[in-house]
Amino acid sequence: MEATSASLLTFGIAALLASWVLLLIQSWKEDYAWGLCTLILPPFAYLYGLFRLDKAGQAILLAVIGLILIWMA
Repeated sequence: MEATSASLLTFGIAALLASWVLLLIQSWKEDYAWGLCTLILPPFAYLYGLFRLDKAGQAILLAVIGLILIWMA
């Protein structure tokens, strides 16, 4: 694997992990049930983020940036 590709992949995965943690924190602040669902089933974190774009818009944007970085790798 090339150094540039490895770097993009690493930063993309780190951005996705950071966005999931941000969504997890926001969902726990909002409601206990959403927080538990996002902890056990991580795809629900992004579903929560899409429903609550006003509160979790930055985390969704970070996830999109992470996906773009992974795609570029």
